[in-house]
Amino acid sequence: MSNNQIDRQPLVTLLSDFGDRDVYVGIMKGVIAQINPRLTVVDLTHQIPPQDIAAARFSLMNAYTHFPIGTVHLAVVDPGVGSKRRAIAVEFAQGFLVGPDNGIFSGVLSQSPAIAAVELTNLNYWRTPEPSKTFHGRDIFAPVAANLASGVPLKQLGQEIDPVSLVKLDIGNCKQTTIGVMGCIQYIDHFGNLVSNIPASYVQGKSWYVQVAGLSVPSCETYSEVKVGEIIALVGSHGWVEIAINCGHAGSQLQINLQDLLEILFV
Repeated sequence: MSNNQIDRQPLVTLLSDFGDRDVYVGIMKGVIAQINPRLTVVDLTHQIPPQDIAAARFSLMNAYTHFPIGTVHLAVVDPGVGSKRRAIAVEFAQGFLVGPDNGIFSGVLSQSPAIAAVELTNLNYWRTPEPSKTFHGRDIFAPVAANLASGVPLKQLGQEIDPVSLVKLDIGNCKQTTIGVMGCIQYIDHFGNLVSNIPASYVQGKSWYVQVAGLSVPSCETYSEVKVGEIIALVGSHGWVEIAINCGHAGSQLQINLQDLLEILFV
C-alpha cells in the first residue's frame, strides 16, 4: 500500500499522572470527542508518579518519534495548575505539544527545537471561559489539543511567545572526560532500571563499564548475559545507557536515586 492510499486521520496522544482509578482521563477523552469524535486518541501513559515532571519529560521525549508527523501530544503533569504558570501550545518538526509551561516539553525540544509557541489565551478554544483551578486538562488543554488536531492554526489559539522563554527542566548534561563520560540518573522505569542521561553514541564500538555508588558495573548487550540478581549496564531500547539487575529492581536494591552521579569508564 502506498502512502497516498493510507487514510491519514488526526492523532492525539495523552500523557498524565492521573492514574486509572479516577475518571479524569476519561473526561479528557470525552471533551476531545465532543469537539471531534473522528480523532484517534492514544494513551502513552497515565502512570507518571504524581507531580513528577522529570518522569513525564523523559517519557514524552522517548515516545514522540514513534508517531506520525503532525501528531498532537497532550501532556498534563501540572503541580502548578491554577497558578500563574503559562498554558502553552508548541509547534515542532514532528507535530505539536500542548500542556503546562513547566519543563515537561524540554526533553522533546532538546532534540527537536520549537518552531513556534503560543500562550493559550484565546478563550474561544477553551471548554469554558471560567476554567477549574484544578483541572486545566479538561477545561483548557484537551479542547485546545482537539481543535489543533482538527486543523485550527497554532497562532489562532493565543498570544505568540518566544520559544526561548519556555521553561527548561535542568537535569544536567553528560560530560566527556579524558577516560570516559560523567552523567546522572534521569529516570527509573517500571522495572527499576536506572536510565542515565548518557546516550548510546558515547559507548558504541567501545569496551566500557560503569562506576556508580561505589560499584563497578560491567557492560553487556542483554539482561540475560548475567545471572539472575546480578547488576549490569547496557543500552536500553530508548537509546540511553542504563543500569539494571537481571530479574531485579535496581532502583530499590541499589538505593540509587534520580540525579545521582555515575561515570562510564573506557577500557
